Amino acid sequence: MGCFCAVPEEFYCEVLLLDESKLALTTQQQGIKKSTKGSVVLGYVFRHLNLVEIDYFGLRYCDRSHQTYWLDPAKTLAEHKELINTGPPYTLYFGVKFYAEDPCRLKEEITRYQFFLQVKQDVLQGRIPCPINIAAQLGAYAIQSELGDYDPYKHIAGYVSEYRFVPDQKEELEDATERTHKTLM
Repeated sequence: MGCFCAVPEEFYCEVLLLDESKLALTTQQQGIKKSTKGSVVLGYVFRHLNLVEIDYFGLRYCDRSHQTYWLDPAKTLAEHKELINTGPPYTLYFGVKFYAEDPCRLKEEITRYQFFLQVKQDVLQGRIPCPINIAAQLGAYAIQSELGDYDPYKHIAGYVSEYRFVPDQKEELEDATERTHKTLM
């Protein structure tokens, strides 16, 4: 006979990744329970993303008053009281915890890509202030990474307006981004 006050071990969590996709972690699929250590959860996310240089990344969560916390790899999920009080379902956010002093020394392309996604998200959400000339340059690089080099037959005027780079984006920035994109090869 089970105890009436036992905490159910079922666990369902969505991890929001930097590319805006979601990774579901559940008791049924991965065997994750409230007694699972944070390091195990991080391991699933790192394997899903094929990350090798893992020391820069972590998982955060918000409590009910929107205070942010990092998931401690040494603690069980149940020990993260602020997380457990928000669900189920639970939401974790994958992100850069520490930036590399010199990004050129990163060995893996996927690590650099995750850094790019984090900076892009931080600029877009206004967490990193960005002057218009730098925003235009960063936007042009982002456009080039998605669309390739400028092609006047494929890229008609205004094509940049489909993308968002900064909060309250203006046409002036879009024009500057388009001009810069034309110069990149």
